[in-house]
Amino acid sequence: MKRVAKFHKVSYERYLEDWKNLFGDEREHVVKERYDHIQLPKRATKGSAGYDFFSPQHFSLEPGKTITIPTGIRVEMEEGWVLKCYPRSGLGFKFRLQLNNTVGIIDSDYFYSDNEGHIFVKLTNASNEGKIVNVNEGVAFMQGIFVEYGITYDDDVEETRNGGFGSTTK
Repeated sequence: MKRVAKFHKVSYERYLEDWKNLFGDEREHVVKERYDHIQLPKRATKGSAGYDFFSPQHFSLEPGKTITIPTGIRVEMEEGWVLKCYPRSGLGFKFRLQLNNTVGIIDSDYFYSDNEGHIFVKLTNASNEGKIVNVNEGVAFMQGIFVEYGITYDDDVEETRNGGFGSTTK
């Protein structure tokens, strides 16, 4: 296998700021404890394509409900590669857990953004069977797969990224 990337945690300051922006002023010692327990993504088996992302918090999602999760993770990867993110197969199959953007795309230059390339996940329980999704802290809920990509012969883009969602169209 070709080695193309390395996962890192974002800084505590970045995580705290993003947490407060999403959930308000929770006691900092609680956020610090969550941060300290963040696990870097890893493969479950030698044959796994996907790197499992572990939930930094417990969450329950009723059918039709959505949650945004700051993972506390960033990824440094070689140019010409992308990390594609999907829900864990079992959660998708059992509960119709979905990423709101269907497939999360983490570009190689996102790592250098002002937000440290902090990966967020927005999930929806799309169950039409009334099933509630429960994911405990530390349980794998998403998987990321590294994929090499190409560009056209006449591509001459020189722009650089600084930000996440929608930043490349500004």
